[in-house]
Amino acid sequence: MKRAHAVKPVGTWPTRSAVDRVILGADDRHRRRMMLTAEDGTEFLLDLPRPATLYPGDGLVLDDGTVVAVAGEPEALSEIIPAAPADLVRLAWHLGNRHAGIQIMPDRLRIRCDHVLEDMVGSFGATVRSVNAPFDPVTPVRADRE
Repeated sequence: MKRAHAVKPVGTWPTRSAVDRVILGADDRHRRRMMLTAEDGTEFLLDLPRPATLYPGDGLVLDDGTVVAVAGEPEALSEIIPAAPADLVRLAWHLGNRHAGIQIMPDRLRIRCDHVLEDMVGSFGATVRSVNAPFDPVTPVRADRE
């Protein structure tokens, strides 16, 4: 059984050299150990020394030195577009204050579909639309990513 023992952060390795790609939802991208099967059938054990948050574009280093790319699985999300650019911070604060996972983009936010939160941001003048995209919520900065 192949084993992935290390992570190459996005931008630090040539992605075209990947031997395969594993597609993971946001909830499956914070792991230490689990069995995975990549798109082209590569089966391997993710076996990291400590739990890690995997980001789309990261590479999982297998025992033989080859790398499997990490991709985000598309999910049903709500995209929030503020009425004015300055409202982005206020909307992010309100969502974060309710402990919602938030993906912060330059001009909009994404959350998992939640009609209560959608109604709240709508009351602040934001537009909400449904999208199907990988979810990459804000996570605490890892020491190895600083």
